[in-house]
Amino acid sequence: MRSLLKRQIAKHLKNGLNHMDQFLESIDNSYKNYEDQIAILQRAMKISSDELYEANQKLRDEADRLKEVNKNLEFILNSMSLESHKIVKENDFNTADYIKQQTIEIVKINLQREELLKNLEKQNQSLNEYAHIVSHDLKSPLRSIHTLITFIREDNDIQFNEKTIKYFTLVQEKVEKMDHLIDGILTYSKIDSVQVSKEIIDLNDLINNITGIIFIPSNVKISIEKELPMIQADKFRTQQLFQNLISNAINYNDKPYGLVQIDYEELNDHYIISIKDNGVGIEEENKKKVFQIFQSFNSTAKSTGIGLSIVRKIIENSNEEIWLESEENIGTTFFFTIHK
Repeated sequence: MRSLLKRQIAKHLKNGLNHMDQFLESIDNSYKNYEDQIAILQRAMKISSDELYEANQKLRDEADRLKEVNKNLEFILNSMSLESHKIVKENDFNTADYIKQQTIEIVKINLQREELLKNLEKQNQSLNEYAHIVSHDLKSPLRSIHTLITFIREDNDIQFNEKTIKYFTLVQEKVEKMDHLIDGILTYSKIDSVQVSKEIIDLNDLINNITGIIFIPSNVKISIEKELPMIQADKFRTQQLFQNLISNAINYNDKPYGLVQIDYEELNDHYIISIKDNGVGIEEENKKKVFQIFQSFNSTAKSTGIGLSIVRKIIENSNEEIWLESEENIGTTFFFTIHK
């Protein structure tokens, strides 16, 4: 494997590994090419996301209108159930005309609804196509670059000076960040495509599974303040919801001792879950922007700007609510509802 990689390097480096600047420049050019492709995908994903959000909002509005029509029809049916001895005067409400008018309105609303659903289906298909492009055309070459860099460092670590090692580390970090970005895009596209399957979930077990998956620095503690409830929900989406919020709390923590506290409050028909951190906090002007896709207000290596947009999408699709409280340099608390 290594000999094959060295032959590949030799094709581009006539003088072998003696001129590292030339090699690093070729790696940098490759990275820029993938970065341009990612930028194009980001713009396309943002447009699709905005269109989906707008279409969903229109569907909600149409559903409200349909409910109002149903109420009117119910009123009409009740008004038609008059006792036989009661006589309707000529100037009274004309039920036949009103029913005809409401029927026409229902037909129009259903046609609009069908058109919106078709548009949503097309947008979902586009998102899935973008996900496949990212997965096959970008992820595989990135892994090859990362593997190549790793092998070169292992074989020539003693020969490299401090500046060269710094360049290699920078390339690896950028490749890893792009890999995280691709994973985020793939997850974002799956939120709508994966079928919803509700089951009983123990949130305590879920949190323990998440802390076993994600990287938690030694100076950060995850604390479950009290035993969390059992809920009925889709496991894939619930895990993505908690995982992204917990990861966000870890990644945006600049304190020597980081703390992430998970708690809840029980109300009549729902729970309010809170995830609190003592991290960098969010500026007032950015509080409404944090849930937008590809919006990142920190230069951390793992920041992709997708995590909280995944959270928002899950919350909206589940008809739940999410909000936050934050103070700069003090920390942030995310609150969200889960119905019983």
